[in-house]
Amino acid sequence: MTEKILFWGIVIFLFITLGIGVLASKKIKGDSVNYLVAGRGLVLPLAAATLMAQSVDSNATLGNTDLTSNFGFWAGASLPVGLALCLFLAGVFFAKPLNRMKLITLPDFYRVKYGRTVEVIASLLMVLSFAFLLAGNLVAGGVLFETFLGTSYTGGVMMLAIIVFIYTVMGGLFAVAYTDVVQVAVALIGSLILIGFVGVNFGLSMPPEVGPFAFDQLTQPASGAVINWATILALGFGNLAAIDFMARIFAAETPETAQRACLFASGGTLLVGIPFSIIALSAGSILESVGAPTDGAVLLGLIQNVIPPVLGLIILAAIISASLSTGDGAILGTSSVLAHNVLGIRHDAMHGPGGDKLLNLTRVMAIVITALGIFFALRVPETGILLVLAFDMMMAGVVVPLAGGLFWPKANRYGALACIITGSLLRLLLFVLMPTAFGADNTLLYIPNPVFTPDFDGFPTLISPLVGLVVFVVVSLMTQGRDRPRPLVTDAGAEAESLIRR
Repeated sequence: MTEKILFWGIVIFLFITLGIGVLASKKIKGDSVNYLVAGRGLVLPLAAATLMAQSVDSNATLGNTDLTSNFGFWAGASLPVGLALCLFLAGVFFAKPLNRMKLITLPDFYRVKYGRTVEVIASLLMVLSFAFLLAGNLVAGGVLFETFLGTSYTGGVMMLAIIVFIYTVMGGLFAVAYTDVVQVAVALIGSLILIGFVGVNFGLSMPPEVGPFAFDQLTQPASGAVINWATILALGFGNLAAIDFMARIFAAETPETAQRACLFASGGTLLVGIPFSIIALSAGSILESVGAPTDGAVLLGLIQNVIPPVLGLIILAAIISASLSTGDGAILGTSSVLAHNVLGIRHDAMHGPGGDKLLNLTRVMAIVITALGIFFALRVPETGILLVLAFDMMMAGVVVPLAGGLFWPKANRYGALACIITGSLLRLLLFVLMPTAFGADNTLLYIPNPVFTPDFDGFPTLISPLVGLVVFVVVSLMTQGRDRPRPLVTDAGAEAESLIRR
């Protein structure tokens, strides 16, 4: 009976999500601005919900509970804390000026500030990073579908990818935003009901040595402090250059709406993510008390052996929602960057005989991105390492030129190029030389060597962006007379005011 409830509940939920996304396609009206940034008209509730949905992914739920159960509260909580930090920083410093610029994609900023070469290089790095991010969420979906729907892992990955692809490619950011409202509501309700159920029926166990007040997890390297801080900073700063986050900021109806949406979403991310960390502290003892196995994913163990079927369905829908809401943003963001920034197709208000070329090509590129995400998900069926690559590469390469371009008048294209190339290549090099990545074995690409050991884990995340920052500042200062100032205009031809000054 339990299996039937979970099976049919998941199927119905997926069809509802698909239906909402398809209905949203009516708002596109053949225009790429409607497709990519929802006509720049997202009101506060929609903007906040879709930003929050992008931050609450499978790592902030399923990965969170596993890390907490194995290594302590801050190992898991560092995921939602880092994502919430990103939204807070975006709201305070980035949302207003970037929304005013009327950009379509984040790489547009790099073209406006630094020129076409920097735009293309930054775009390619973002596309690669978000292909990893998409794959990580498809991995989680594949595991869930294999466990609860009886599919194979490959079949689960394919099924989730196809569902996300259909509603995203049809409805664009409108479909993403409307489905995100449902998905984030399910995630929020699920996390609060779950912590209430566990608290009432079993009590919340917070062992002092691994609980929220075990601050040695943030101060002592032997207790995982370096890895935990690396996680927080990678998500907190690396996500500032996330193309899916920024698309939602661009889509907000006003700069003030964009700012408030980020701040609301920051609080909401903690409200969803922290309960999963707290529950994971009790999960092991609860599973032992009912004679259930404690090896494997503890949250899935609770759903299968402890939680009533209806509540289990809500929790399961919350986890699937997290994968869907991040997957759709990754597909839309990367496909738009490929079409608009790499291939150079611009929005044209006067559409030709074939319609809006940017809209049509973005939909074609969505096929490429979805296929790439499926390939990585099948090649590396592990969410953690893919997440590390996605956000560490962003923080090491493109975040400094973004912040510098907004707030440092002497930033120029030479400094940006040097930072992107040096920072990202250094992070990639350190990754392949490390036997572990954030506590997990490096099964993706490891070159054995006697120099880098697991004790160095976490430091590559911190070192690479610092090196990139130094290179950015030094090269920018050394080339002040060689970089000709450019007019700062958006694709629509409007002036970017004086938000970025040389």
